[in-house]
Amino acid sequence: MVRHFTLEYWVDDNWYVGKLKEVPGVFSQGESLQELEKNIQDAYNLMIEDEFLPHAEAQTKELEIQV
Repeated sequence: MVRHFTLEYWVDDNWYVGKLKEVPGVFSQGESLQELEKNIQDAYNLMIEDEFLPHAEAQTKELEIQV
């Protein structure tokens, strides 16, 4: 399956740094734009794998944050 995302990226100290706009929490970097694209794909795949792995000790709690 192929999904399409928007890669937002910038150059910081000669590193390409980026994130997927549609998927919060998927960030990466690379020495070139091509390396960033590969690393972003790896980061996305790791995030997807983690979502489907059972977390035996995982619990949830509602949290109130004042803004």
